[in-house]
Amino acid sequence: MTDMNDTTPYIWTPPSELAAASNLTAFLRATGQSDYDELASRAEADPAWLMQEVFKFCDVRFYRDYDQVLDVSSGQAWARWCVGGTTNIVLNCLDKHRDTAVWDQTFLVWEGEDKRERRSLTYREFDLEVGRLAQGLHEIGIGRSDVVAIYMPNLPETLVAFFAILKLGAIVMPLFSGFGPAPIQARLNHGEAKAVVTADGTWRRGTSGPLKSVLDMALEASPTVKHVIVARRGSLAIDTPMRKDRDLWWDDAIAGKGGMIETAEMQAEDPAILLYTSGTSGEPKGCVWNHIGFIGSMVTRDTIICGDFKSTDRFFFFSDMGWMVGSMCACVPSFAGGSLLVVEGTPDYPDTGRFWRLIAEHRVTYLGVSPTIVRGLMRYGLEVESYDLSSLRMTASGGEAWTTAPWLWFFEQVCKKKIPIINMSGGTEVGGCIFTGTPNHPMNPGSFARPALGVGADIVDQAGQRVPDGTVGELVLRHSSIGLTKSLWKADARYIESYWSTLPGLWVHGDFAMRGLDGLYYILGRSDDTIKIAGKRTGPSELEGILIATGKLAEAAVFGIPHPVKGSAIVCACVPMPGVMGDRSLENQLSLAIVAGMGPSYRPEMVLFVDDLPRTRNMKIMRRVLRAVFEDKDPGDLSALANPEAVDMLREKLAAK
Repeated sequence: MTDMNDTTPYIWTPPSELAAASNLTAFLRATGQSDYDELASRAEADPAWLMQEVFKFCDVRFYRDYDQVLDVSSGQAWARWCVGGTTNIVLNCLDKHRDTAVWDQTFLVWEGEDKRERRSLTYREFDLEVGRLAQGLHEIGIGRSDVVAIYMPNLPETLVAFFAILKLGAIVMPLFSGFGPAPIQARLNHGEAKAVVTADGTWRRGTSGPLKSVLDMALEASPTVKHVIVARRGSLAIDTPMRKDRDLWWDDAIAGKGGMIETAEMQAEDPAILLYTSGTSGEPKGCVWNHIGFIGSMVTRDTIICGDFKSTDRFFFFSDMGWMVGSMCACVPSFAGGSLLVVEGTPDYPDTGRFWRLIAEHRVTYLGVSPTIVRGLMRYGLEVESYDLSSLRMTASGGEAWTTAPWLWFFEQVCKKKIPIINMSGGTEVGGCIFTGTPNHPMNPGSFARPALGVGADIVDQAGQRVPDGTVGELVLRHSSIGLTKSLWKADARYIESYWSTLPGLWVHGDFAMRGLDGLYYILGRSDDTIKIAGKRTGPSELEGILIATGKLAEAAVFGIPHPVKGSAIVCACVPMPGVMGDRSLENQLSLAIVAGMGPSYRPEMVLFVDDLPRTRNMKIMRRVLRAVFEDKDPGDLSALANPEAVDMLREKLAAK
């Protein structure tokens, strides 16, 4: 079942047996719809109907059923879902499995940077640890609506803390484990966090790194934080001073606790997760996910139904808890009764084949990747062929737009031209997908099968009118959906200004998109990254794809600077492949490749070779930062950068150019 014209050329077309066995096909049967497009049409006309069907199909649990599925009486920006209903993420991800066959199955498998360090927890064992920590948090005064931050590396305790906080009805604030004191402090103060759960330290590339001491510096001016729970990473020799009356070792917090504590019954739209995303200027934006919103969107509608995650799957997405995928890793497999692989460190250390070994040894069936991870692993050649990846059943991708070369490499070398790439795109503010892939639809490089169900996605011009197929436009949402952030934390006016005011009545997401002539959908980069050459708007990903296709570069970022004649001139910031010299000869090759692919008007003003590109913790390249540094302007909020040193190195390169 592909819903597509069979004469259209595709790189991959779903085998009939795969589509027949998919969760999406089962959902179509359950709802009485003939195909995805018919289902999507009904969902757009009646989003409340869709969500009722999702709840029923996926067995979403409520303590008290809702009185009204959807209330838009205050406008789309302030839509309310499951009015009168009560639930909890923990009810749906852990409690419902109690006294079932799932309870004694493996939920979490963990491997440290040293592969000899491994741990495994069944659902029963994991739930016990969640209950014990919840009791410990309750004992120090944590309860409903308190904000509790998690500043931890990838440990089993990180997932335990996530669910323990939610179990009490408190709000989880995930923080990137690579943050320094300043961004931690900004978020703790803005969110008015009452407590932080952290670890003494972690291993990264063979070096032990402190976390608690970094947090201590942030807490020098974070007056709302009254408690810090510190997990021992083990095998570390890090001095960890503890402040009396504030700091408590994890082991002491759970000592003597039996784990029996009730899960808090919360209103369906009570805040559950406060996740910050960086703004182009000013302070970071606090996105608010509620209990029913995240379960109803990313977990069930997007990943289980459209993404085909099954209870027999083992999920692995190399992600820090500070990115939205961290919450996805916690909730998707646990909701479905599947299992999760959690890994400390980086994909290519202590050896460059580590990522592939993890998949092979732990028999991963559902693999998530970002294009950045794939580009990083491509530089090591075809060592992937040395590993048995036969356990893989499905792959998924997200975080940024693909370019053709890494997509094809991943499809050919990892998917073996047989397994689909469920491409997903949404965002922290959306709490789920806007576009998605499915196992029922064909693929082309970087494509999405369809808009996600019931989200109101459209592609429009500057007047808000739908653009024809093959035309690039602004990605918008025509109505609210269940996963959208509930305003911004303490910033209602900023919420309306940021998303609902550019084109009145429409949510403007900030991405350029296109429905291709092949009937598939494409994200073409951030609309504020647009380059206008001789009157023609061009997304940077198109140009970056040409550069990467030369085989000379590991990474490329293209951005525009003002030009008196062309409107914009092109600058290319490039990271050469290992062993490739970033010299004048390579500069000329890359410039000629752009001209050959796009025409003489697109000849770069400058090709700059750098060791790294500024990127966020979820590995998105920050082109606005590159552009601002090049123009010697304020780059805005940099607190979400995973590698702030890349900005200083860029300034040095420009000074020497």
